[in-house]
Amino acid sequence: MALKTTYVVQAFELKRKRLVPGAKEVVGTESGALKKAEAWASRMPGAAALRIVADDETGELENIAVLEAFGQTPDDFADNLQGG
Repeated sequence: MALKTTYVVQAFELKRKRLVPGAKEVVGTESGALKKAEAWASRMPGAAALRIVADDETGELENIAVLEAFGQTPDDFADNLQGG
């Protein structure tokens, strides 16, 4: 089992007065994800930097963590990452 860590930036936008997931982008490093999430949050309601650890062979998720959220994110966002 080979674990692989991926960093993702998830943006949030307002649709019908609700925060919903918008664009997302894979980023090469943790610091890059944090910087990009902060920059995105300055142009949209909010963004979060995530660290995803998964088995490289099977794709099975080992762990998902919110590194930091900027601006507005849905109240249940962190709870729903792993099925809450």
